[in-house]
Amino acid sequence: MSFSTGIPQKPYMKRLVIISVALLIMPLAFSQTIKVIKKENRIKGSTASGYSLQLDGKQDEVETALNKFLKDYGKTRSTSDYVSVSGPSLGGIIYEGNVLYATTEGSATQYRVWIGLDTTEWRGRDTRKILNQIENMVYQFGVKFYRDRVQKEIDESQRAFDATEKQKTRLVNQNKDLNIRLGNNDQERIHLEKALEANKQEHTALLQKIENNKKAQDSVATAGVQIKKVMDSQKEKQRKIN
Repeated sequence: MSFSTGIPQKPYMKRLVIISVALLIMPLAFSQTIKVIKKENRIKGSTASGYSLQLDGKQDEVETALNKFLKDYGKTRSTSDYVSVSGPSLGGIIYEGNVLYATTEGSATQYRVWIGLDTTEWRGRDTRKILNQIENMVYQFGVKFYRDRVQKEIDESQRAFDATEKQKTRLVNQNKDLNIRLGNNDQERIHLEKALEANKQEHTALLQKIENNKKAQDSVATAGVQIKKVMDSQKEKQRKIN
């Protein structure tokens, strides 16, 4: 039995780190086919009927997801060979006293999940109907497994996007601050240029005043010499009067 969900597989992402921001390049997505097959399994030495699904994932990832998924269906207990679900809830009915079994197996990158039941333990139950529900249960697990994986990638992308938005806001605010500082700097430059021009004019005026003062000093000194000569002449004239 095959279902096409349109769920994207794990994307290939390239992360560009700039100072404090990780920029996430958008991944390419393609459809993921959930293929559930009917399969028998050995449980406690007996042949059990059920359905199997192969997933692209590592052991710890698949087993963690499966254990979490099974808890929604009943009370779980893990052994070295399988996980049992006591009193499973299927199709809105709780099957008290009955048990479902789940196993996993696979390689480093692909793992197979199986869920089923031992029909000898379900006497008096419509096992055909229950197996149909198990088939849908396995399919739903496959859908949830890939959707949860993509959700983690979406969350990571969201965090990267939020980081870029935060960085963008910081840079916009920094740009505003820099423009204000630039405006203040321009005003200060204009003020300093005017002050420098005034200083130059004052400097030129002071040099001229110094030059004028020197000439005035020379004129006064010359006049003083002439006056002293006159005064000496007058004193000599006075001295000769008898």
